[in-house]
Amino acid sequence: MSVEEIMSEGKEKMEKAVAQLKKSFGSVRTGRANPLILEKVTVDYYGAPTPLRQMAQVTVQDGTTLVIAPFDKSILKEVEKAVIKADLGITPNSDGIVVRLPFPPLTSDKRKEIAKEVKKMGEDAKVAVRNIRRDMTDDVKKAEKADNLPEDVVKDKQNEIQKLTDKYTKTIEDLCAEKEKEVLTI
Repeated sequence: MSVEEIMSEGKEKMEKAVAQLKKSFGSVRTGRANPLILEKVTVDYYGAPTPLRQMAQVTVQDGTTLVIAPFDKSILKEVEKAVIKADLGITPNSDGIVVRLPFPPLTSDKRKEIAKEVKKMGEDAKVAVRNIRRDMTDDVKKAEKADNLPEDVVKDKQNEIQKLTDKYTKTIEDLCAEKEKEVLTI
């Protein structure tokens, strides 16, 4: 593998780590209704576990309520059971046509707990980026031996790898700070 391939592959992996963090933040409860919180909810649909978002329209009603309207009204009870089973901390209300999920306001203790969760997610993403850096550095060292690269080229690539790592680490820190602010804002 050439040094340029190592660099582009590493950059791509770091971008994926940031994208995964953003996706994880989507399922974090902030006191406002967010359809992404239902991302992991699956409904037993005729014996097959099916993602809720594939079998129902999910809308935000007034900023604090999610409305789940199943395409097949006969599975309303199953949808309700799936939401309860998902343990989102929200009790669903069904009126026979749709299921409503009212998001209660978060207590300050719960907000602090969620902010800690956000920090942990950020730390995990930073660890992933650092692991990618380590792998890239190892690959550059292997390429140095295999391709007889000059030492100054290897040093330049290692500096480039570190700058890339710093850039993505800063991006992760900024995302975490933004999400923490969102969680802690009443």
